[in-house]
Amino acid sequence: MIEALRTQDTGDTTNSTDVTTTPFSPELTGLDLAAVEAAVRRAAADEIMPRFRQLAAEDIVEKNGPHDLVTVADRRAEEHLTAALTALLPGSRVVGEEAVHADPSVLDALHGDAPVWIVDPVDGTRQFVHGDPGFATLVALAHRGEVLASWTYAPALGLMAVARRGAGARLNGLPLRAGSPSPDAVLDVATSHYDFTDDDQKRVLAALETGGIAPRPCGSAGLEYLHIARGELDATAFSWENAWDHAAGLLLVHEAGGASGTVAGQPFRIEGGNALPFTAARDAETARRILGLLAAAN
Repeated sequence: MIEALRTQDTGDTTNSTDVTTTPFSPELTGLDLAAVEAAVRRAAADEIMPRFRQLAAEDIVEKNGPHDLVTVADRRAEEHLTAALTALLPGSRVVGEEAVHADPSVLDALHGDAPVWIVDPVDGTRQFVHGDPGFATLVALAHRGEVLASWTYAPALGLMAVARRGAGARLNGLPLRAGSPSPDAVLDVATSHYDFTDDDQKRVLAALETGGIAPRPCGSAGLEYLHIARGELDATAFSWENAWDHAAGLLLVHEAGGASGTVAGQPFRIEGGNALPFTAARDAETARRILGLLAAAN
């Protein structure tokens, strides 16, 4: 069963601790979350891992340039998950990265009344193509713009992180807490990779190249969120808003005690239209610090 919890509007957009219980649509109350996790694991076992380090040249295609790749594993895993997840929750829709690439109108489901599965079958395709285990399968369940549960699975690393709104986050069954950086510590921050940013975005992100902050290009966005939830990374600064890259990880960070926000001082909206860049961080104070620097340069 899923309980919906909404963040109260307290005027502090980086504080994720104030919540109020809200009744939720009856069609979700019988959902078996363990069955969702099993479906994610099965898609990876059947469609992704047999192709890891086994891809032929014809299995890899450029979408929007040499750094934006898709493989047969991405496509087959998304098809697998689409069938499995909609069977678990009849009447639900799927917004998957590859389906949106083929038909942008698929995104309209994020604005509808039906529950929506947000799927990135292989987050970190470039890593996957190069035989790097730093990739993940990301699945989030949302309804009317609110993310209710998420699954972040790194099959090559043996990591499964699950978050449920209002019920915390777990990694391989154990509770996750992001904690806070040590006072006066240099903050480790993962930023949008320079291969995927334009000159103006690079200029704004360069504001983090200052004392007390150590920025670096991000890898798999989903795994960067997991690093925050584990207390291994202090924050992110991202300049793109694709729901499939961020929905699962943002819930994971919030349920591990972290915070997020955009440079406009608003919560990140999975439906899009966000002021960018935005951040996710181990705690609210770190989020404020990152946003302050970015907003000043924006």
